[in-house]
Amino acid sequence: MDDNEAKTIADALKGNQRAYESLTERHRQAIFHIIFKIVRNNETAHDLVQETFMKAFASLESYRSEYRFSTWLYKIAANCSIDYLRKKRINALSLDQEVHTKDGSVGIEVPDHSFNPEKELERKEQQYNIEEAIASLPDKYREVIIYRHKDDKSYEEIADLLNIPVGTVKARIFRARELLKKRLRSVV
Repeated sequence: MDDNEAKTIADALKGNQRAYESLTERHRQAIFHIIFKIVRNNETAHDLVQETFMKAFASLESYRSEYRFSTWLYKIAANCSIDYLRKKRINALSLDQEVHTKDGSVGIEVPDHSFNPEKELERKEQQYNIEEAIASLPDKYREVIIYRHKDDKSYEEIADLLNIPVGTVKARIFRARELLKKRLRSVV
């Protein structure tokens, strides 16, 4: 901490109002950015900046000079923001507990939409069509597509495996993709 800031803090501890204003102005922008990153609301962030400085100045005597003043302030700002979010958190409804109404207790049933047999059939059909289209490619195109997209090999690795130039690998992959597009369009 520089000597100027240490003196300003000492003056603030003695009750000097200008010292409080100086510390506030020096750190306001950084505190705002920290809070805004957490709460994501401009108005709320401005309110929490004020709250941060109020808390900081109320407990200024607990600040220890072996730490940077800005770090101490940032911690207060983060805690104010987190406290705000905790208070704001909506009440959650437990799916395990029954809901009590005037007519009695009712369990909550939530439909499971995670498995859709129709979509699963479409996905399998599409996968089958892709596999068929790849299998119907001429050998030189099929092998580069398999190396590239199934085995996740780089162009250089494919070139080494097939003992051909990288440019040839790229050209074959391009040509294979074009053939696959044509074949898959005719299936759909």
